Amino acid sequence: MSGGIDSPVATHMILRKGYDVAILNMNSGRFSGGDDSEKILSIASRLEELHPGRVALYRAMHEINLSSFEHSSNPKYTCLLCKRAMLMVADGFCERVGADLIVMGDSLGQVASQTLHNLAAVGHGLMHPVVRPLIGFDKLDIESIAKGIGTFDLSIKDAPSCMAAPRYPITRVEADRLEQEALKAGIRENVEKVLDGIVGIDIGKGRPSFK
Repeated sequence: MSGGIDSPVATHMILRKGYDVAILNMNSGRFSGGDDSEKILSIASRLEELHPGRVALYRAMHEINLSSFEHSSNPKYTCLLCKRAMLMVADGFCERVGADLIVMGDSLGQVASQTLHNLAAVGHGLMHPVVRPLIGFDKLDIESIAKGIGTFDLSIKDAPSCMAAPRYPITRVEADRLEQEALKAGIRENVEKVLDGIVGIDIGKGRPSFK
């Protein structure tokens, strides 16, 4: 879950289905354009208010991945490599805590990394299924739900821009070509480093009992 509008709504929707959720925030560090840790905490706390005792918050240092892409990969692939790394970390995190699936806030075609072809490429070969509750929603639909659950104003507050995003991101890539770029940057080793550094964040409320 980021501090944007979409992923908190996707989190709410899966919580509404009765699942406990371990929110995993990917901290982009120097690439984020600002410290959004308090913002993430406030959104997680709001979701906890709506779904008491079923929300946990964790933070991963995604900056490790982004730094490797900056130095080793073709810039036009950065957005897809970013999403690929996030999913690989989430996949490994599921394995470590005993979670069943990954929930993403993707909406089909909203940005370059969310074209149908690219969604397939970034999620290729994962051990856990990826659920995208907002896939067919347009932005106004998502914003309406965010306002209704009280996360919209939190999400739009001091929204930083991504400093890693290229000017001309690629909109269609094959999974094997993306994997070539990822391996150039040592993605597997970096994902393990990120996994080992994940920390739990106290939101002052109950926490699901993951394994």
